[in-house]
Amino acid sequence: MQITPEHNERIAKMTFASVYPHYVTKLERKGRTKEELHQVIQWLTGFDNNKIKELIDQNISFVDFFQKAKLNPNANLITGVICGYRIEEIENPLTRQVRYLDKLVDELAKGKKMEKILRTEYIKTL
Repeated sequence: MQITPEHNERIAKMTFASVYPHYVTKLERKGRTKEELHQVIQWLTGFDNNKIKELIDQNISFVDFFQKAKLNPNANLITGVICGYRIEEIENPLTRQVRYLDKLVDELAKGKKMEKILRTEYIKTL
């Protein structure tokens, strides 16, 4: 699927607070916890629980969310298809970062082990 400038713009305008409850609902429906969600968010962004709550309360856009984040240096190990888009082919950095988060949430919902989600298994083999 081809990503359009309109798609990138729509993602840029979305707020983390508007998407976060959907992540929680999806994961809890699959038997996962909010704590596990926070663990993957912290791995990707460096944000702890207090910072995540603060960013939700501020209704921060994904642009600002990822500008404030200290992206994990192993985030590029997140590959595959999410929402019909192959992550490693997404050229827009913000859209790719949002899809990284979506992919981590999706893997968590599918029951993958945390070690695989956080790419620690891959790193051990290097």
